[in-house]
Amino acid sequence: MGHQHVHLPQDEDTQNFKVAFLLNLAFTLIEIVGGWYTNSIAILSDAIHDLGDTLTIGTAYFYEKKSKRPADKHYPFGYRRFSLLSALISAMVLLIGSIFIFLEGVERLMHPEPTNAKGMVLFAILGVVFNGFAAWKLHSGESMNQKIISLHLLEDVLGWTAILIGSIFLLFFDLPWLDPVLSLAIMAYILWNVVKRLQETLQLFLQRVPQNVQRDKLEQSLQAIDEVVAVDSLKIWSLDGAQHVAVLTLSVTAKITPNDVALLEAKIATILQIHHIYEFNLAVRWTE
Repeated sequence: MGHQHVHLPQDEDTQNFKVAFLLNLAFTLIEIVGGWYTNSIAILSDAIHDLGDTLTIGTAYFYEKKSKRPADKHYPFGYRRFSLLSALISAMVLLIGSIFIFLEGVERLMHPEPTNAKGMVLFAILGVVFNGFAAWKLHSGESMNQKIISLHLLEDVLGWTAILIGSIFLLFFDLPWLDPVLSLAIMAYILWNVVKRLQETLQLFLQRVPQNVQRDKLEQSLQAIDEVVAVDSLKIWSLDGAQHVAVLTLSVTAKITPNDVALLEAKIATILQIHHIYEFNLAVRWTE
């Protein structure tokens, strides 16, 4: 039985979470002051929403940091799945929050309220800048945890963009229904994406073969190795949506000595990395 593991760069991912958390916390405090100053219930409501997002990002940061711990006797595959746990929690929070805001948008559409358009323009610009930068820091993350948190931030960016557009129109036209209409459209988009991400997260928890792994092509590549007679068993799952694991059993030719297995493992490692698999356990069977 052989075991191979490749370490991936992780410090930058954790640092991005920290930056996003601090930015979101700072802007939440600004929103609370701004909502009081402009007497805007909409901004105060969004401040409460952003406070929930800040707590969610803080939780995600904690679990993402914990997920970097190496394997030990309690968690032989390491702590990477703590990142996946955080993704599930964050997805549920985002789903519930989005439904609540969607329903609030329907209520506002039925009963429009006057708003302070000038104050909204100012805070909308700040909202786009703060949340946009935080979303940019996490948008390239590969783990499901980062993808879910990126959705949180994207929701805020789109929400403040809608407020900005709506408030500019409200400076010139009396259209109190415009803001809830834009909000409903954005929430529909966010709900579609969060349901999709939640489905992917649950599939990873159930150890479904990762979507970016082409199992048939992988088996063909392994079978094409000269020393391999057959691929007897191949099991693939993901720890966090970014780092995948494989357990495989291969039948090999009798001419391979035990000392040659290390060279075979190196060939297999190269093939598996092409398919985004960075850790594997290998068992070999010698054929006659």
